[in-house]
Amino acid sequence: MQPFIKRYRILLLHLSFWCVYFSFFFYQIRFPIRGQEVTFWDAFKNTSFEVLFMMLVVYLNYFFFLSRYLKHKSLLRYILEFSVPFAVLVRAFILLKRHLIDGNTHKICYFYEDKFTVNVVLTTLFIVIFVGMLKFAEGWLELEAKKKEIENEKLTSELRFLKAQINPHFLFNTLNNLYYLAFTNSPNTTEVIAKLSQMMRYMIYDSNHPKVPLVKEIEYMENYISLEKLRLNEPIPILFEVKGNIDGVLIAPLILISFLENAFKHGVSNNFSGSWIKADLVIEGMACVYTVANSKLPINATHSDESSGIGLQNVKRRLELSYPDNFELEVEDTTDEYCVRLKLNLV
Repeated sequence: MQPFIKRYRILLLHLSFWCVYFSFFFYQIRFPIRGQEVTFWDAFKNTSFEVLFMMLVVYLNYFFFLSRYLKHKSLLRYILEFSVPFAVLVRAFILLKRHLIDGNTHKICYFYEDKFTVNVVLTTLFIVIFVGMLKFAEGWLELEAKKKEIENEKLTSELRFLKAQINPHFLFNTLNNLYYLAFTNSPNTTEVIAKLSQMMRYMIYDSNHPKVPLVKEIEYMENYISLEKLRLNEPIPILFEVKGNIDGVLIAPLILISFLENAFKHGVSNNFSGSWIKADLVIEGMACVYTVANSKLPINATHSDESSGIGLQNVKRRLELSYPDNFELEVEDTTDEYCVRLKLNLV
């Protein structure tokens, strides 16, 4: 229903105006404050004639003269062009009105007075101006819709660009892991290739949708953790817990993984026995709380580079685009621990 109203809002606005005008004029004729009550049929004929005349003058101006004015932008030219047909139509309406009311017998004196002519001119002019303003309102609405469309296209393009940056970042890390396992002749190499294939399929196909099932996103993260565990020689404590009902829950793809990637990149190392990672995801209705905490490596064990912050910068921007005003991101950076907490409203 809402898309229909939005699509035909100008037409519905015009129809509403004429319905209100018809009802008001009909009631005014049918039940006058003074004088004899008019029959329903006479009131209906009189009102219909009034409305049809007004619509003729209004839409002659709306579709022809106003359109010409919007092209040449000359107010004087517009007034001169519209004045002649306006005067002719008003004069014709007055003559037909007199004939319709009393057959030109002059029994009802009001319709032959100057006051009646002035009233018709002013009323017609007012309605022409009022409906004419809808022309400018229509142009403004179209401009706003076009502006919104361009803005959405720009945001969509930016979102695709950010996702395109995330994919090579992950691929670079995983290929390094795969190279290490192949170099050491690890028996886990084939398992890594299978998991990488499954993850790449998710990244290439599923992640192109605005929202994906949270179940698939979690499966992707679990595969990533498995790959990282295979790379590490030492049994480093890595905990990932999911709490709450995740069935039917949708989320923007590749949002959560970036925090996990960052934790592995800067929180664990074979050269540091005190490494650990703890991540938990809590779902309560449409609310999601995702926490990732990791140990901080000593300076001599750090293997960061200039591009280490790209992943987190991208995910922050993606959150702004995908969940505007629906997320809270908190970072705690202490001497021994780095913790990120994301509160997300999965609308």
